[in-house]
Amino acid sequence: MQTQRDGDWVNLRDFNHLSIIFYKGAGTSGDNCTVTLQQAQDNAGTGAKALSFTEIWRKQASDVQTVGQFTKTTQSAANTFTNTNAVDQAIWVLEIDADMLDVDGGFKYVRLTLNDVGSNAQLGCVLYALSQPRYAEATPPSAL
Repeated sequence: MQTQRDGDWVNLRDFNHLSIIFYKGAGTSGDNCTVTLQQAQDNAGTGAKALSFTEIWRKQASDVQTVGQFTKTTQSAANTFTNTNAVDQAIWVLEIDADMLDVDGGFKYVRLTLNDVGSNAQLGCVLYALSQPRYAEATPPSAL
């Protein structure tokens, strides 16, 4: 995460729920990570704009394996969340329902962006997990 990283645009047209799981290794003090959530009209990012959320689930500590339960953090509606202690390991989960998007405006794609944390490299990853398919199929359509 030494440079900004943009996730893929994920299509929620065929799914009602998306869990975005972000995890990171220990970093350098002051190199705080910020995740930013956006919505768009297509997978090219047309009309990209903020997608606000108020809750994020977190496990965060110097050794994340010592944390038993996720903690729900509530914030004022915003499309960003910032790690205030970069030296910690962290697992964050954002729960996104399709009806959170501006569907009337044609928005059905979501992505998570990670900021440039600074001069020191920091290991991080984002995983998208789609659930609650709108139609029962043996093999659901691609969401990318």
